[in-house]
Amino acid sequence: MRVTNKMLSNSFLADMRTNLQNMQTVQQQMSSGKEIRRPSDDPFKVSRAMEINSEIDANKQYNENISDTINWLDTTDTAMSQAGNVLQRVRELLVSAGNAAYGSNERQSIKDEINQDIGQFAQILNTNFDGKYIFGGTRATTKPVDAIKDPTTGNSQLVYLKRDGTTVVPTNPMPPSDTEVNMISAKVSVEISQGVKMNYNVSASDVMYYTPSASGDTSSISQLFNNIVNHLDGKDSSGAVDPSASSKLTNDDLRGITDAINNLLKVRSEVGAKQNRMDSAKDKNTDETTNLTSILSKTEDIDITEKTMEYANMQTVYMASLQTSAKVIQPSLLDYLR
Repeated sequence: MRVTNKMLSNSFLADMRTNLQNMQTVQQQMSSGKEIRRPSDDPFKVSRAMEINSEIDANKQYNENISDTINWLDTTDTAMSQAGNVLQRVRELLVSAGNAAYGSNERQSIKDEINQDIGQFAQILNTNFDGKYIFGGTRATTKPVDAIKDPTTGNSQLVYLKRDGTTVVPTNPMPPSDTEVNMISAKVSVEISQGVKMNYNVSASDVMYYTPSASGDTSSISQLFNNIVNHLDGKDSSGAVDPSASSKLTNDDLRGITDAINNLLKVRSEVGAKQNRMDSAKDKNTDETTNLTSILSKTEDIDITEKTMEYANMQTVYMASLQTSAKVIQPSLLDYLR
């Protein structure tokens, strides 16, 4: 077969075009910093990169969930600390009420302060964070509790508050059977990792209900507060005169408020444990995101040093081929006359 000048020229141009396309590909990779510019470049790597990007996006959402939950738990811990201070103050007042030298005026002053403490306790249980009541369970947009005045005695009473403004008196030994009260007592969960959920809230019922050390039956702080103010008036829980009211203040009521404080400390310790778990989950999430980002970089990013050398070699080969072809292919008028 005769090799013509045109065949040499066409072969040379095809090779040059291939070299230029390869140089263009490397140049685009260097300018973008990415190994893959379109799915057709490497379908497997593109699929892998998309999967890793999805995992990174999911981790970012989990990180936001964890951060919000940590802030929620911090607010809860602060509120429970304040609630503990209120109960501790009520306990101090009960101890002072046992002073035999105290008369009716001193007891009235103690009762007035405790009534204010009941209102403060209700205010703490209505703590709001990010537009939600942290002790409101799944019904977080409406205040869970309220402190109302008994029209007969004028004493404050801690009650559940419904959406329509009506109240539900906490009953012993368990919360009353009511749809909205059940919502207030419900747990709220959050997903902190793929397939991993945890309950993070403390409900108003968790704080209000405790187990007395004497009987072992569940009782409510609302009923305890009611007993205390009635005993300070010298009456029983029904409002009748009770000769043993003074002794109940320093025995049953004092023991009850101590049990309520212990229950609050127990619940607060659970909040602390959840805070520690969330801190660990946040560190784990950060490490996972860092690892995924590193894997993604290895999958789709270029080695700039390697690509620079590759481009330099391609450029050298291209220039050498131009110079060589210029010497080898030297068409003249005689070449075209053959």
